[in-house]
Amino acid sequence: MHLKDKLLAQRIYLLLGALFITSLVVSNLIFQKFFYWYPFDVEIFGTKLFEISVGILPYPITFLITDLISEIYGKKRANDVVVAGIFASFFSMLIIYTSNAVPATPWSPVQDSTFTNVFGSTAIAVFASMMAYLLAQFVDIQIYHFWKNLTKGKHLWLRNNFSTFSSQFVDTATVLLLLCSFGKIEWDKFTGLLIAGFIFKVMIAMIDTPFLYLGVYVFRKRFKLKVNEEIDLL
Repeated sequence: MHLKDKLLAQRIYLLLGALFITSLVVSNLIFQKFFYWYPFDVEIFGTKLFEISVGILPYPITFLITDLISEIYGKKRANDVVVAGIFASFFSMLIIYTSNAVPATPWSPVQDSTFTNVFGSTAIAVFASMMAYLLAQFVDIQIYHFWKNLTKGKHLWLRNNFSTFSSQFVDTATVLLLLCSFGKIEWDKFTGLLIAGFIFKVMIAMIDTPFLYLGVYVFRKRFKLKVNEEIDLL
């Protein structure tokens, strides 16, 4: 690969990493708001089928990006982004804790009580999210490359969906277990939220498959990559 192409590939990798980290950090900050999506009026175990946290909205983007990075840049580069995302999330938690400890002025538009109410549960949320995320992302990357090697780089839809379905179930179940254990969510909502969250993520995973195909096509055409060929950034 020419030096010019390698520099372009490095810049794109950095941009994908930035988008990944932003999506991850934001999902941890907004998770406390829940909404009800209305395609079907179905109730499961006392919970509306699509009664889910807004934190789920940017989260599937992270799995799309890691799948794209896995396909184009390889397993190691995907794992590097995951580690960077974990670091960024814990660093954001440190900033929030410091901000929460500083007393607000009497004229501050946001008072201490409001700030604490919104961000006070961030530590537990980030811990729960990071444990679930760490496990889920490594499951996603492992399964993705298992199917990639097994199919010799063919059947992109298979590894994309199988890896994402498995990892999203692990993520949803783990984070709900931790949040319920810490008393942030009632146990009677666990099963309903698990099913609702998993179904929503599966739907998003199926929707993002064409975008993964598009991304892989653009990369292969621009950098003249063969099937199963990866870009070496070194």
